[in-house]
Amino acid sequence: MSNTATIVWFARHELRLAWRDWLWMMTAGRAGRACKAALLLTGFVCFMHFLAFSMVGRYADIGRAPDKTTLIVITGSALLAWCLMVSQAMESVTRAFYSRSDLDLILSSPIVARKLFSVRIGAIAVSVALMALLLASPFINVLVVLDGPRWLGAYGMIAAMAAVAAALAVALTVALFRTIGPKRTRLVAQVVAAVIGAAFVIGLQVGAITSFGTLSRFDMLKSDALLMLTPDTGSIMWWPARAILGDVAPLAAVLAAGLAILALATIGFAGRFGEHAAAAAGVSSAVTAQRHRSRFRGQSSASALRRKEWTLLRRDPWLVSQSLMQILYLVPPAVLLWRSFGRDANALVLLAPVLVMAAGQLAGGLAWLAISGEDAPDLVATAPVPARRIVRAKIEAVIGAVALVFTPFVIAFAALSLWHAAVTALGVLIAASASTQIQLWFRSQAKRAHFRRRHTASRTATFAEALSSVTWAAATGMAAAGLWVAAVPAAVAIIILIGARLISPRAD
Repeated sequence: MSNTATIVWFARHELRLAWRDWLWMMTAGRAGRACKAALLLTGFVCFMHFLAFSMVGRYADIGRAPDKTTLIVITGSALLAWCLMVSQAMESVTRAFYSRSDLDLILSSPIVARKLFSVRIGAIAVSVALMALLLASPFINVLVVLDGPRWLGAYGMIAAMAAVAAALAVALTVALFRTIGPKRTRLVAQVVAAVIGAAFVIGLQVGAITSFGTLSRFDMLKSDALLMLTPDTGSIMWWPARAILGDVAPLAAVLAAGLAILALATIGFAGRFGEHAAAAAGVSSAVTAQRHRSRFRGQSSASALRRKEWTLLRRDPWLVSQSLMQILYLVPPAVLLWRSFGRDANALVLLAPVLVMAAGQLAGGLAWLAISGEDAPDLVATAPVPARRIVRAKIEAVIGAVALVFTPFVIAFAALSLWHAAVTALGVLIAASASTQIQLWFRSQAKRAHFRRRHTASRTATFAEALSSVTWAAATGMAAAGLWVAAVPAAVAIIILIGARLISPRAD
């Protein structure tokens, strides 16, 4: 087989795997859900086009000689999207290192592994570009319809951004690999990916808060201070923005530069990609030889079960990347509230519901891992322990983990107001318990590696969990303000739980 034919075959193979992974994510592996998923995707696309028209329709008449403010806003928006691309690409590279189970077959086959890993690096860039297109294409299409085909250059800009994002993600992950080793890279890479994905938007929002008292990042981008710091409109710095606006020369230069960077990264790292992936897979699957020796300690079955659940949550390889992002996005609202209201009890009225909603979402993810993501259900089922005690230990482990995260916030609240601290603690406990109970009612056996796809297992549970968290957050906020009307959202939350119980497949 020729080199070209081999690369084409590998590309088709990777495309087939990516298609199966996406289809499984949309349908949870059930053939009957394909039509529903197609209808849902169609509805999402239509909604996104309507949303895009309402958001960018008034900007469609930007001239071919835009001013500096326009270039800053376009560049800032593109940089925000690129940070999210880098975050997604780093997660994809990390999963390629630690989650693929075909490395032994590949490295022992009579082919040059460098070709396959070159294709995989390219596949990461394509997947990042496709995800960006899914979100950005409605906005581009609206601008094309309203202002002509010159906005089609934005599609080329997305391709260039995805290529650079994939190249940077590979370089960063390999650098971490060589610096701190395969064992630590999995965790550190997830943290870096989450920080990169959130850092730019959080930085803009915090800057807008401190300067203008608002969460709008566009106020920061349009500020006079930023206008003074940036170069004139003829600078090469604005080529990405001009490429989005359809200028042919900047578009060709940016696209060529992006593809060249991806090619250099592929040439530089594909040769040893297999070695790093094999080492990472060994770390992922091997049992650590060095263990802490300790004497057997007698303890109750409930205590042993809780310890087992906490150990599994602590060792879960993908929990950090799935949970850290939502925690980071709590920073701007907190900064805004503290700046607007000062260090007094008034700020706690608005901070409390934010924490309660975050607690409900975090508890839902942890509960899925503990209840549906049990990797040894048969072994647990045959243990000489009542099933109810096992379930109770899982719930206690989840609530304990949530309490560990949010107790420092409650203590900080107590320094200002015992009433607000008590209400917030109660709201966090109730929201976390409700999300955990919903996951218990809708539990279905799955693998822990499918944590990022858990929302496809039961969309009813997903919506019920989200609505429950929102309503309990509203009730907590009103209760913290001393309003008796807090009973209304609390009653709605109870009704949501009752409805979820009635339609759940679990009757026990």
